[in-house]
Amino acid sequence: MISAADALERLREGNSRFVSGDGGQNISGTQAHRAELTEGQNPFAIILACSDSRVPVEIIFDQGLGDLFVIRVAGNIVAPSQVGSVEYAAAQLGTKLVVVLGHSNCGAVDATLAELSRGQELRSPNLRAIVSRIRPAIESLPDSAVNLHDAVVANVHQSVKRLQHGSLIVEQLVESGELIIVGANYSIESGEVSFF
Repeated sequence: MISAADALERLREGNSRFVSGDGGQNISGTQAHRAELTEGQNPFAIILACSDSRVPVEIIFDQGLGDLFVIRVAGNIVAPSQVGSVEYAAAQLGTKLVVVLGHSNCGAVDATLAELSRGQELRSPNLRAIVSRIRPAIESLPDSAVNLHDAVVANVHQSVKRLQHGSLIVEQLVESGELIIVGANYSIESGEVSFF
């Protein structure tokens, strides 16, 4: 398994290829490669990303089958099932890097801003569960800084903290240096990923 630093560099290089239009180099869907993956997986990074269709994780990092362990949920929130997925990939598969990936124009974050600014109540308890996990990040911002971009970044930072402190397994891996958790933001407009 590669180190967290090497995994992060591999993601940066892949995103650079994607932004420049040279992506697609690492996508291997050959029958031989698929056959290798039937024996197990060895992803080099865990990505907790939003389920927005404009954020295709493997494509924006120019990675192929078996390279990334991707967890997608609206607003890249951290709930028990996401924590459990990270625990599995880190503890069982030995993956050393977690990236919490937010993105520009996030609808889940925008819905949370709307609810806070207009007192708009969401009808669905399922959507409310997502908004209630984003709300504390937005409420932590000074009133003068509440805009969609800052709210997205605050939500990523909050998700990183929740992962770092939401599981004894993950906490121990982080404390021992076996796992690193970082935040990032994807620009739908430029295709670039900025790591925090």
